[in-house]
Amino acid sequence: MSKIQKGQKGYIKSKKTKYLVWALAEFGVVAALLIIGYTQTKTRLNLLTVVAIVGCLPASKMLVEFITMAPHKGISEEKYAEIEEKGNLLIRIYDMVITSKEKVMPVTAFVISNHMVCGYVESEKTDEAKCTKYIKEMLEANKYDKMTVKVFRDYHAFLARVEGMNNIASVEQPENRRKERKIKNLILSVSM
Repeated sequence: MSKIQKGQKGYIKSKKTKYLVWALAEFGVVAALLIIGYTQTKTRLNLLTVVAIVGCLPASKMLVEFITMAPHKGISEEKYAEIEEKGNLLIRIYDMVITSKEKVMPVTAFVISNHMVCGYVESEKTDEAKCTKYIKEMLEANKYDKMTVKVFRDYHAFLARVEGMNNIASVEQPENRRKERKIKNLILSVSM
């Protein structure tokens, strides 16, 4: 089984599992060091206690990563299959948690075609207008002017837009693909 990359279906679930397993393993090592140190010296004032305390830093970091990702969900299998079918000519990215200076915004899916970026959010925590504005400003800051960015909460409106974009993409030139991949990478760079 290959590693799930950022932007692929199942990324959020994969990351949550990874962070939880690593946090438990690292805290297990910390506990083992404390127990071994105490049983050998009969005091908690030993070198292994110091190593265990220092070991709490990476373990805590993994736990924080897990807690950060825990409330977010990935795309459902049905919606994924539908977007894959109706947007097969588009660049598609899934399971993102966009991070701005002010807010963390879970985004279920983005599709990209030429000068259009269209997103779908399921989470009530994500304000579509703020997400749209943030993505547009980020693209403009990276010299992608004249981009149309729209984020939907209504799945049927999003799917209708995906179908329209896919129809347009069927007649567009292949040189747009490189630009679309760069836009995809920019969006993924602001996602956890």
